[in-house]
Amino acid sequence: MSADPRFSTRVAGDEPIGTPPAVHPAAFSPAQLLQACEVRRTRRSGPGGQHRNKVETAVIVTHRPTGAKGEASERRSQAQNHRMAVFRLRVNLALEVRCPQEPAEVPSSSWQRRCPAGRIHVSPQHDDFPALLAEALDVLTVCGMDVKTAAAALQTTSSQLTRFLQLEPRALAQVNAHRCELGLRALR
Repeated sequence: MSADPRFSTRVAGDEPIGTPPAVHPAAFSPAQLLQACEVRRTRRSGPGGQHRNKVETAVIVTHRPTGAKGEASERRSQAQNHRMAVFRLRVNLALEVRCPQEPAEVPSSSWQRRCPAGRIHVSPQHDDFPALLAEALDVLTVCGMDVKTAAAALQTTSSQLTRFLQLEPRALAQVNAHRCELGLRALR
């Protein structure tokens, strides 16, 4: 089996380079994720007056194994920016790192909790969103971007899965780009 370049990083556990991690990094708790990250604090210009220009409130979190980043500088509080930067990093990891899971291995308990009776209930600002997005993209990858097959594996409907992807425009664009490459029509 040849190594897929999308899995060229070591993320979790004892997997050798070239093996997908057992747990998607977007599914880690913020504390677990930060163990594999570099956190930089810096100043950013913009509104906020003298306090913003004197205090390093901007936060940049970089996931060392993948190089994915999350940044936040819109708040005057460093703690609030730190939380937002970690959340954005988790979303970026969900978009950039693939850990294909066989349909028999899904859906996760988190997905089942958020998708009772086939309806996906999660806000794009909720802490579970990055892990659910990663799971949906991983299953779509395994299913050859076939939304109907992926939705069945995730115990939801095609329309629910499409609506879920629409919550993160970059995810929908990514799926549509892959579908285009495969000769499939774009999702709306």
